[in-house]
Amino acid sequence: MRFSERGGAIDLVSRTIPCVLMRAGTSRGPFFLREWLPPDDAERDEVLIGAIGASDLLQLDGVGGGSTLTSKVAIVSRSREPGCDVDYLFAQVGVGQRSVDTRPNCGNMLSGVAPFAIEQGLVGARDGMTSVRVFNVNTRSRIDVTVQTPGARVTYAGSTRIDGVAGTAAPIRLAFLDAWGSVTGQVFPTGQRIDLIEGVAATCIDAAMPLVIARARDLGVTGRESPEELDSNADVLERIDRLRRAAGRLMGLGDVAASVVPKPVLVSDGDEADSVTSRYFTPRRCHASHAVTGAIGVATAFALPGTVASGAGAAPGIRTIAVLHPAGRIEVEIEMEGTGDAARVQRAALVRTARKIMQGELHLPDYVFPRSIQGDPMKSLIAPVLAASLAVAAPQALAYPDKLITIIVPTAAGGGNDAMARVIGQKMNTLLGQSIIVDNRPGANGSIASEYVARARPDGYTLMFGYIATHAMNPALQKLRYDPLKDFEPIGLVGYSPTLMVAHPKTPVKDVKDLVAQLKAKPDKYSYASAGNGTAPHFAAELFKLSTGTSMVHVPYKGSSPAVTDTLGGQTQFMFPSLFTAAPFVKSGKLRALAVAGPKRSALLPDVPTLKEAGVDGVDVTQWYAFFAPAKTPTAIIDRLSKALHQVLADKEVVKKIEGHGAEVASGSPEQLRGLVEAELGKWKAVVQKAKLTAD
Repeated sequence: MRFSERGGAIDLVSRTIPCVLMRAGTSRGPFFLREWLPPDDAERDEVLIGAIGASDLLQLDGVGGGSTLTSKVAIVSRSREPGCDVDYLFAQVGVGQRSVDTRPNCGNMLSGVAPFAIEQGLVGARDGMTSVRVFNVNTRSRIDVTVQTPGARVTYAGSTRIDGVAGTAAPIRLAFLDAWGSVTGQVFPTGQRIDLIEGVAATCIDAAMPLVIARARDLGVTGRESPEELDSNADVLERIDRLRRAAGRLMGLGDVAASVVPKPVLVSDGDEADSVTSRYFTPRRCHASHAVTGAIGVATAFALPGTVASGAGAAPGIRTIAVLHPAGRIEVEIEMEGTGDAARVQRAALVRTARKIMQGELHLPDYVFPRSIQGDPMKSLIAPVLAASLAVAAPQALAYPDKLITIIVPTAAGGGNDAMARVIGQKMNTLLGQSIIVDNRPGANGSIASEYVARARPDGYTLMFGYIATHAMNPALQKLRYDPLKDFEPIGLVGYSPTLMVAHPKTPVKDVKDLVAQLKAKPDKYSYASAGNGTAPHFAAELFKLSTGTSMVHVPYKGSSPAVTDTLGGQTQFMFPSLFTAAPFVKSGKLRALAVAGPKRSALLPDVPTLKEAGVDGVDVTQWYAFFAPAKTPTAIIDRLSKALHQVLADKEVVKKIEGHGAEVASGSPEQLRGLVEAELGKWKAVVQKAKLTAD
């Protein structure tokens, strides 16, 4: 099956694709150019499952090696990100199960990306050394990768040795530039450096990879055991799994039972001052050596004070921390700034090696592909465009739905959007007669999830729970890789939620009038948190500043959950979250409601005035939520989904749950939702121009 654009029609008879098999760091797997794979993500995953041989534990029918370390895939393409050379999408393929997880990153596979990109002509090589800036799509972070290129050609030969790999090779330097908080939005996603989880003191940290770190002794082991010893200790493995699942919920990652993140780590004392011993799990077996991203996370936890892994001498500057693992050590160069609780890691770098094993054509087995495209010789003669048209039209003639439906939520688990999507999804299960799951894909102010759905197959099995930020505000603020109107089919509106102006309880402000007076006397005296540039909390605060002629420091976060967390902790003083998100914290007294940024008071908080009543006019940010499908989804499927959604929103139990959090249920037709998106997009484009807002 040739998927390359250069290959022309899809060949369903030979089922072959170009492939480069590489050992990268202490991992191994196939490397593909994005154009070698199907454009549809679901079809792409079928190819990856067949390539690795994921269907059986030994992976006899693919290039995998019966281990998570050899069931990895790198997908590389020219970058669309400003200042970056190539995009790198990592995929962890299942061992004995047909699964593909693109949520985590892999630093070991990353070490093969630059050599592969140079040899495939994506990046020009220089004589001596070549630096390639890689954009990791999974975590939306940048890494500078430097490879040896004598005579402007990649060399794999050299004298550098890394523990866990036989022989020596040319050094490949990886410098991580912005991996801290890249998945959850903050380095310590729970807001604490140590949490008591399942009776164990643990540090939840997001530094290149979400980790939950515990002291080995707290689980009854030394931390010096071999991977085989730890893997045979059923009691310890069970405790680690419970710890990991609980940590996942605390970190805003939701139910992580089927995910490989967060990765659990057991730490113990190192052999010298700047070293720490680590046993890294993948997540249900102990790693034979150590993941690169995991080493950066462990080194960050060691360098910063107040964690379960903290070492001595946390001082600003550059230091090298040795992460000791079962096969040896990984030395991580850390650049620190600040001291105490203000200390932060600016950059982390380490050295890996890679080797090209083979290059050629990969033959894929028939059984990994849907039966609908097997055994039909006519389809090998159909051009790709016609084949795609048939694939889109087919569901109309079949009984929809006949398989699992996924709702993509653009925010982290635990927030208002996530809660509404899950309530509605549970009810739609029954109406549609199929299981519905929620897949949280936070990041980039909702654009990661939006791009994913916009590119998904338009067959009704991938839906999006969009809202004002994804389909109006963020697109009004900046140019994105999706169009909120052209790339989606509206299904129906869910409801509205007013925006609330809240403050940390100890902020010395009486009311809105007092705040305005203080800010005029001393501009930027206070800071406000937002869920990121282009989100409702950002726009509401900027409108407030514009309307009052005041100034506050903007602190953008990667999602509402970390923004609320830091406002609760007092790191920022104000925020403009939705009432749905803020209501529980206002009721418990952890946040103080100052005003409603909407046209009327909320029945949930009747004593809280509107901003207009408080003397500030022109700040009306009513958030809305809705369901969308990819563009070109057949009308029959959209109608079925719209009807089911309308029935769910008429359910008294659903209405009670949603309105109990301060949102107002308001269903509508696909046409009405399309009109709302058009109107909102125009409205917020005008606000951006008037307020001179930017995405920076």
